Amino acid sequence: MTQLSDATLTDLDERVAVPAYDRSAIRPGIVHFGVGAFHRAHGAMFVDRVLGLPGDEHASWGLVGVGTLPGDAAMRDALGAQDRLYTLVTTSPDGEVDARVVGSIVEYLFAPDDPGAVLARVGDPSTRIVSLTITEGGYGVNDATGAFEPSDGATLADLDGLPAGALPQSPLGFITAALRARRDAGAVPFTVMSCDNIQGNGHVARTAILAFAERIDPALAAWIGAEVRFPNSMVDRITPATTDEQRAFVSERFGIDDRWPVLSESFEQWVLEDDFSDGRPPYERVGVQLVEDVEPYELMKLRLLNASHQAMSYLGLLAGETYVHDVCRDELFSRFLLGYMHEEARPTLAPVPGIDIDAYCAELMRRFGSVAIKDTLARQIVDGSERIPKFLLPVVREQLRTGGGIARSALVLAAWSRFIEGVGDDGRELAPVDRRLAELQAAVAQEAERPGAFLDLEVVFGDLGSDARLREAFIAARARLAAVGARVAVEEVVAAG
Repeated sequence: MTQLSDATLTDLDERVAVPAYDRSAIRPGIVHFGVGAFHRAHGAMFVDRVLGLPGDEHASWGLVGVGTLPGDAAMRDALGAQDRLYTLVTTSPDGEVDARVVGSIVEYLFAPDDPGAVLARVGDPSTRIVSLTITEGGYGVNDATGAFEPSDGATLADLDGLPAGALPQSPLGFITAALRARRDAGAVPFTVMSCDNIQGNGHVARTAILAFAERIDPALAAWIGAEVRFPNSMVDRITPATTDEQRAFVSERFGIDDRWPVLSESFEQWVLEDDFSDGRPPYERVGVQLVEDVEPYELMKLRLLNASHQAMSYLGLLAGETYVHDVCRDELFSRFLLGYMHEEARPTLAPVPGIDIDAYCAELMRRFGSVAIKDTLARQIVDGSERIPKFLLPVVREQLRTGGGIARSALVLAAWSRFIEGVGDDGRELAPVDRRLAELQAAVAQEAERPGAFLDLEVVFGDLGSDARLREAFIAARARLAAVGARVAVEEVVAAG
């Protein structure tokens, strides 16, 4: 067994690719907030490829990871023990396995340890891009209204503390304070690059940071609005959270003792607007698609892939399933998902340059059905109150506007409301995880006396919940779920076409 470190790279199994560059020569150029499994399977992997390109000019794009949440201390410790290296193992739908060690993270900072060090790194002139995977809820932007309405403690503390000279605690606080330092020094600002699964993620990041800055210093907000670039992007790679079983697999298959490897599917996609304040890596040379407008690709992914995750997960969990691949290899659920994609989501999409939507949907079902990934349904629906409004409700809204079908989407919303009650069709206990869980439970509790009350939760549904056609479909779907269970309800919708 080989403990992963810089010193042991040459001792690893020859099947494992290792960094093809001198890590000691790499200099930081990107700071990333939120170093979870997805970033390490996606953004950090693409930077690793950039660093391996011929030429010394790429050495200035090393990554500095930043964790701001208490749970990020575990990532600090894991990466610190192995020179910030980790193993990325990908598996194709047909079972082909590939392993490589990623070396692009040259530094990791845990903000609670030393917020001053984080602020100094973000504000350093060498930092030309600050990227983010802080989840849908990390920006504090209300999905229904588009307004900045932060609720997390760190962001609220920064709004109170930064004007008085306190050090930041939140990603938005660090970014704003660092941009203030750049402005005051007359320096070029860095690009803010969101890599979260949000429609118009660059626009959302811009809204959040401008609103945050406005409360601190209106002149700063004006400067950020004029000088800082916020490119939109579409990111895609199914990446479950790392388990002990996966650690054991990496150990047994490749002989690597890695505290926190990442296992993901082989598929990868990153469509990125070419709009940067202070240069960028040559992403186009390592598989990233640079475009002028990312929206068609973004809507395709959010409404087909991400919304399908919501569709399969609530219904699958109610029906007693655990894994994505089990639901998607079930002919009944497969037909339901394909029906959602083609009959409800696809009509809301504009043509996507270079993409065959039929082939894309078929590829999604192959990816979903991959046994090797062992992605759980429960992972897909953490903070559903953040995901449903971004992935599924835009489809519902557009279908209502055009008179299109909503039977499948309404059943998914009804299944979500039943899931919030915490009991599956077989009586087993379910465990919703949502930052708005108390509000969701209170809304569902009113359903017994006032059917459709769940849709009145304005923070989630906005004005959509008052639509008579949606309410009728939701109430009927919820009644069928209660009467016959998820599987039969799905069968009825599929049979109705």
